[in-house]
Amino acid sequence: MTAPNDQALGVRDVLRIPDYRRLFAGQVVSDIGDGITLFLVLLVINDLTGGSTIAIALMAIAEAVPAFTVGLVAGVYVDRWDRRRVMLASDLLRAAIVLSFAFVQTVELLPLFYLLGFVQASIATFFRPARGALLPHIVPAEGLASANSLAQASQVIGSVIGTGIAGLIFANFGNGLAGFAIDSVTFLISFALIAGISPEAGRVTAERAAAAAGESVRGGVVAGLRIVRGSRLLTGVVLATGITMLGLGAVNVLFVPLLVNDLDVDPAWMAAIEFAQTAAMILAAFTVAFLARRLSPTTIISLGLGVIGVCIGLVAGVGAVWQVILILFAVGLALTPLQAMVQTVVQTAAGDATRGRVVSVLQASISTASVASMAIGGVLGTVIGIRAVYLVAGGVVLGAAGLSVLMFRGESGRPVRAVAHAEG
Repeated sequence: MTAPNDQALGVRDVLRIPDYRRLFAGQVVSDIGDGITLFLVLLVINDLTGGSTIAIALMAIAEAVPAFTVGLVAGVYVDRWDRRRVMLASDLLRAAIVLSFAFVQTVELLPLFYLLGFVQASIATFFRPARGALLPHIVPAEGLASANSLAQASQVIGSVIGTGIAGLIFANFGNGLAGFAIDSVTFLISFALIAGISPEAGRVTAERAAAAAGESVRGGVVAGLRIVRGSRLLTGVVLATGITMLGLGAVNVLFVPLLVNDLDVDPAWMAAIEFAQTAAMILAAFTVAFLARRLSPTTIISLGLGVIGVCIGLVAGVGAVWQVILILFAVGLALTPLQAMVQTVVQTAAGDATRGRVVSVLQASISTASVASMAIGGVLGTVIGIRAVYLVAGGVVLGAAGLSVLMFRGESGRPVRAVAHAEG
């Protein structure tokens, strides 16, 4: 499990690849736009309903459901269609849908908000597996870990910047019109950048066409599940990440009550806490190649889960906000390499003809576990107490780490140069 990869490429190496620069630049812009819209939607719903937590929760559910419903079907089509064109179509459609959010200005139109949120999230279930399946055709196998770590860093940075912009917009204008317009433009910018990627990267290969011949959509979904079940490595990744989210979903819901109600911390400290974890995740993105040269992907995944499990358990005993900041900084350092290696293992363990649906299975597992965990988190917090939930959640994540060690025995998960690499 500790087999190194001396050829692992660093962040600067993968950024020298023209097509990857276009893909990454498009993601950075789009992530900022997503950050704006995600926070603005919550602010608008809160304003229209007078602070209804049920209304906000319904939006969260509307945006989460597609990952484990539409997403499984989306993966089948991603494996059948030109993946570059899937991404381009997704960006155009989401640009229009996000702009439509601006029309929801009364509480009577709130159901439209939920519908648009569901549709936008459904389209995203096509974009994400298409991007994940396209990446190995742009970046060599030894550079996938760094490329995926940059993607994680982009999401974090985009969320922070987008949330800040959304807050300023709503504070100054009292609505989300300008923010939704900005997000729509970011999708168009992403479209323009992705359009510059070599068409060969996304085209349907003979292998993919042969695999899809005569296969029904239902058959494609079942085939994707069978591929995961038939691979100890992929099964281990899906089970470990799903179990992990069963623990993390609940503690995410209870984090604010822990700080404000239990520790009596001023909400203003949330900015410092968010900054600590964000800074750690960005810093960790530049260390992934270093780790990959010394440890196998499976080892990094198991160690990452172990560190996060211990940290979550430690939160149960915190007595001051500075302790929370230190713990979450440690979580951030472990989280980026963990997520990057999970994506890398999935991209390289699955064949090109089925990679899209395997990525979708992973996303469906994570989303299902997260929603289930959030649903019971509040109840458990009341029944056994918030700190006890953190202790249990830490144990759950440590259990996932232990399971991963067993499942990955004899499996390095180290990428091989399995697909052609185009640099122009």
